[in-house]
Amino acid sequence: MMNLVLMGSVIMIISIFMLIIVSLISKKSFIDREKSSPFECGFDPKSSARLPFSLHFFMIAVIFLIFDVEITLLLPLIVSLEMSNLLNYSIIMMIFILTLLIGLFHEWNQGALNWTT
Repeated sequence: MMNLVLMGSVIMIISIFMLIIVSLISKKSFIDREKSSPFECGFDPKSSARLPFSLHFFMIAVIFLIFDVEITLLLPLIVSLEMSNLLNYSIIMMIFILTLLIGLFHEWNQGALNWTT
């Protein structure tokens, strides 16, 4: 038992020593002003933070997330095909796809998919 505790202590001391050595070796001594400044998606970090932001980017991202989540809900339906009745499976799949198409048609009618400047 004492031998295992001693072995564990030695392994922990070696691990800590290796972490310290790697941390000291990997430090970069060359500090560049541009590399140390934050990069914010291509915007100049020294300018005003209150720049106008196009809501089209946000709307496209939200629409993508909605349809992406619904596609992940379709995948278990494919697996459940083996365990269910073909008629029930077809009805559920058609209702789900019809819901997706109605949502897409609604977004299209609202103009969320039009990219205007």
